[in-house]
Formats: sequence, C-alpha cells, structure tokens
Amino acid sequence: MIEIENLTKHYDSQSALDKININIKKGEMAFVTGPSGAGKTTLFKLLYLYEKPDAGSITIAGFNTSSMKESLIPMLRRNIGVVFQDFRLLPNKTVFENIALALRIRGAQEKTIKDKVANVLKMVNLRHKADKYPLTLSGGEQQRITIARAIVGDPTVMLADEPTGNLDIDNEDIVMKIFKEINAKGTTVLIATHNIRLYKNSGRRVFFLENGKLVDEVVG
Repeated sequence: MIEIENLTKHYDSQSALDKININIKKGEMAFVTGPSGAGKTTLFKLLYLYEKPDAGSITIAGFNTSSMKESLIPMLRRNIGVVFQDFRLLPNKTVFENIALALRIRGAQEKTIKDKVANVLKMVNLRHKADKYPLTLSGGEQQRITIARAIVGDPTVMLADEPTGNLDIDNEDIVMKIFKEINAKGTTVLIATHNIRLYKNSGRRVFFLENGKLVDEVVG
C-alpha cells in the first residue's frame, strides 16, 4: 500500500532524506520514529505530495507518484487521510462544517454529508460537539475532530504526523484507540512520532530515522 524506494530529498546542501526504503503492507499499522530533524515530517510531506523528492519513488494508495500527472494529485489525496500535530482546523467554522468541508468539495449530497459526519463524530465520541467552534474545545477534542475530518472520506491510507504531540496521556490513549479502530476496518495507518509509548509493546513495525537515514526496523 505504501512502497518507498531510494527516496531522497535535499534542502540546499542539507540532506533531509537519504535513499529511504520502506514497504508498508495493505491494512498494516506502522510507526516512523526518530529525534527532531530526523526526517519524519519531510517523509510525510513527500507521501502527501506537498513536496516532491529529488530522487527515488513512492507508490501509495495505488498511485505511483513519480509518473502520475499533476491532474491526478487531487484524486490521490482523496485516498489519503492526513492528521497534523497542529490540528489545522478552521476557527470560524463549526466542528460539523470543518469535517463536512472535504465532502462538499467533492460534491457530495447534503444527506450523505450529514450521515457521514454524524458517523465519524460518533466514532470519536464527539457528536455532542457538532455545533461548537474549534477554539472552544480542549486539545484532545480538537485532535479527535482532526481525525474525524481525515477519515470522513473513507481513505485507504491514513498518515498521522505527531498526532499526540500536544496531548496528555489520557488523550494519547483515546487517540491511539481511534487509530486502532480505523486500522481494524482496513485502513493502512502510518504514524510518525517521537513518543516511545505509542509503539512500545504494540506488535507493530517501527522504522527508525536518524539524520535522514533509515537506521533500523524493529517490531515494537
């Protein structure tokens, strides 16, 4: 589901990623870890096509990003849910509107939008917050809304970049429970984190980055 071959990215003379090779199977949950500056966020930017690599190839959700046309990028992104550490919710829109926006852009009918948003809000246990605005919510609630927004379009791949970086332990556990539920339903999940608690004793594969290089792979 995610095949990364010899992926390389430079910024000026600095090497952000150097010949990275990772293969994530369909329906798998895996982790990428390493210290700040190791290359985790750069890797995710390349996976989402926010940036392009200098060398190497990425195949994700059935798309080979090296050879695909620019016009197909929106279609690729419809198959990928992305969760950011800083939430990126629109403060002037309600929780419902934040989640519904992606579906409206795709031209979904209002009944479909209402049903899908209600379903994902139920999944993250926040249906009662549908009419609230993001800044009235706690950090943990905002992150759960971010996850709901990412899964409302039924993505085949979920990318989460430091999804618990700003959360306390209780909310970490809630968020990871949601990711496990998403994964159990068949979505491939890749989580970038520096938090050993998330992957320790998880039984999931963990890829270690350091200075832009893949230095180890273990089962957590």
